[in-house]
Amino acid sequence: MSSVPLAARLGAPGGPLFFPVTAYGPDGSVDLDTYRTHVRQGVEAGAAAVFACCGTGEFHALTPQEFAACVRTAVEAADGRVPVLAGTGYGTALATHFARLAEDAGADGLLAMPPYLVVAGQEGLLRHYREIAAATALPVIVYQRDNAVFTPQTVVGLARTHGVIGLKDGLGDLDLMQRTVSAVRTEVPGPFLYFNGLPTAELTQRAYRAIGVPLYSSAVFCFAPEIALAFHRALRDGDRASADRLLDGFYRPFAELRARGRGYAVSLVKAGVRLCGPDVGPVRPPLQEPAEDHVKQLARLIERGQALLEEGK
Repeated sequence: MSSVPLAARLGAPGGPLFFPVTAYGPDGSVDLDTYRTHVRQGVEAGAAAVFACCGTGEFHALTPQEFAACVRTAVEAADGRVPVLAGTGYGTALATHFARLAEDAGADGLLAMPPYLVVAGQEGLLRHYREIAAATALPVIVYQRDNAVFTPQTVVGLARTHGVIGLKDGLGDLDLMQRTVSAVRTEVPGPFLYFNGLPTAELTQRAYRAIGVPLYSSAVFCFAPEIALAFHRALRDGDRASADRLLDGFYRPFAELRARGRGYAVSLVKAGVRLCGPDVGPVRPPLQEPAEDHVKQLARLIERGQALLEEGK
């Protein structure tokens, strides 16, 4: 574990944030050897951080024992080169339990996903995340989406909570995010991190950057890291022509394909990993595999993305 604080390591990443899929073997059990290879390849390709067992990693489908083994394996694969954060979620008792498992497995931080099922008020949500933050010494990033949507003042409360270092937004309400960024900047001294966590975040990242949200997760990095890295560099360098070429020729068609099936934000990404990298197996129920024709379209789209990189040279 690095002596540099996690917020500093995440604050100015040299590459996309990597959310690996979880590998399963032919018998349906977690395949740690393939998972290790997948994580290691992502780190070597240029990931700035590894977020293990989060949404793309099917956190919902893992037992506590499988979760701990995967986090430990991700930490081993990263080997200190980049930070490893682990997902946590469900109700408060289970979320704090998973947080402690992640800490014991060597994780550098946590991504706290929405609580299970219930639609809670702001006071209850704040208490939930404060209890997660108090459960371990690990820094916590809170994930806003679905049934965990916060007012700007609640995010101010989160930012004032010891151990909470950032907010990942999966909602996509730019007006709310701008008011949130402004409120925290006005009322809380010191840095607070913001992440664009929308599916295919590259589509909206220019808008997010403009309101003070510089970081984003990249599902594409799981299966086509060279495309994700090229887009990341184009944004960083202000290369609008290269960014537009990838947005128009790859990312928009990919998002449109992803929208053709429920759960494709995970299962289509996992199909992409199988096309381009190790055999990570299928998704677990209740997710289902993408249609065969959609996988063929994805393969052609990846080829198109690779060709766009050549055009830009």
